[in-house]
Amino acid sequence: MVYPQGLDLVLVNPGGRVRTYQSLGDTLAAVEPPVWAGMLATYVRRQGFTVRLLDANAENLGVDEVVDRVREMAPRLAAIVVYGHHPSASTQVMPATSTLCRALKEKQPHLKILLVGGHVAALPELTLREEEADFVCGGEGPVTLVELLQALSSPRPDFAKVHDLWFFNGPEVCATAAAPLLLDLDDLMPGPALDLLPMERYRAHNWHCFGYRDRQPYAAFYTSLGCPFRCTFCCIQAPFKRGEAAGGYKAGVNSYRRWSPLTVLAQIDQLVNEYGVRHLKLADEIFVLHRQHVKSICDLLIQRSYDLNIWAYARVDTLQDPSLVEKLRRAGVRWLALGIEAANARVRDGVQKGYRQEDIFRTVNALRAADINIIGNFIFGLPDDNLETMQETLQLALDLNCEFANFYCTMAYPGSRLYEEARRQGWPLPASWSGYSQLAVDTLPLPTRFLSGPEVLRFRDQAFQIYFNAPAYLEMISCRFGPETVEQIKEMTANKIVRQYAED
Repeated sequence: MVYPQGLDLVLVNPGGRVRTYQSLGDTLAAVEPPVWAGMLATYVRRQGFTVRLLDANAENLGVDEVVDRVREMAPRLAAIVVYGHHPSASTQVMPATSTLCRALKEKQPHLKILLVGGHVAALPELTLREEEADFVCGGEGPVTLVELLQALSSPRPDFAKVHDLWFFNGPEVCATAAAPLLLDLDDLMPGPALDLLPMERYRAHNWHCFGYRDRQPYAAFYTSLGCPFRCTFCCIQAPFKRGEAAGGYKAGVNSYRRWSPLTVLAQIDQLVNEYGVRHLKLADEIFVLHRQHVKSICDLLIQRSYDLNIWAYARVDTLQDPSLVEKLRRAGVRWLALGIEAANARVRDGVQKGYRQEDIFRTVNALRAADINIIGNFIFGLPDDNLETMQETLQLALDLNCEFANFYCTMAYPGSRLYEEARRQGWPLPASWSGYSQLAVDTLPLPTRFLSGPEVLRFRDQAFQIYFNAPAYLEMISCRFGPETVEQIKEMTANKIVRQYAED
């Protein structure tokens, strides 16, 4: 239903990139399209409502500018979409979300505000109590948005009939029944509403474009939702858990839904032919997982002969088929991110990452042979880590000498099993949501059984400098991408991250 008297919905992607990434947010970090906001816009629009999308992050809008833009749009509902570059980046968006909520309510007290996203789905009641929002979504969002818009169109809205909604009824917090997950993704939510996004503003990560002169145009989207694995530190399923239960999933089983290869390629065709995109991120938690799904997408890409620079996530144990690796490269996949996490087998097993060391080296060597660059993801401060095991992880990273490496600290992200354990055990957690960002001033990782959070953070920051200044690494980068890329690496390491390193 379209309401001619005004706009039904504005979806807002809040800003705060510099606060989250400090100086890296200016030039080195990616400016990611808000994929979830774009998909929600597609679903709501297909139900007949009018939608606008305001990407404050991409447009570098201040709070007052966002408030003014929303006032001009005069929507029936404003929904702030609390997602970041990846699932674990949802919580660190909360400071910008809080500031925006307060400003909107101060200037437009009658405006109805909904918060939706990974963090708020993990902590719906706490979010409702903490933030200046009228509603919080406890699920993935599409059904809640449409039903809430339908309710708001009534002279006497009945919010109890809106699925996955948290709201106040007087002093009492009310939570409605969950909505089953969307299953027909191809028809209901085939991809982000690209026409509502400032596509010219999005920018790839610096490493994604090693060897290229530019980092734009850039885009990202999903080919699947969810992950069947159960790593204790991961919070990707937070928006889906209530929908899984409502849809009849067995307890402990994670949902995993896919778009068809034809729908995926329709999205890529549009990005390439209408927006000139060459640099592309497949944002799935694990793209290289369902072999036939991946092969079908690759075959369609190979037929088109697009000259793409794609990056995606994979697992060490999903790349054992040499023909699949070769097909990925022919399709334009030039970078794969591997969750190696830790060198010590006992530490890996403790978070259900049971790779053998020889499997890691075999996979890295196979990708190199296929001319695919590798992003090695490593985590310091897992529950069983000590200084010796973290040094083992750093040494493994140096030995693998991947084209890029991400060094993370262990965070108990809301929505993960590790967060639940930290709350039960009383482990110290960040004092503010910004402290869950890996690169914030007030970052506070979890302590291990042997080390404090600040000790882990110091080690991580030192490891970053050691890796990216290692002579063997810089020589490899020069040979593979040229001396200009070496200078880019040196520029990156010269950006010193400010830390508090506050002791517990």
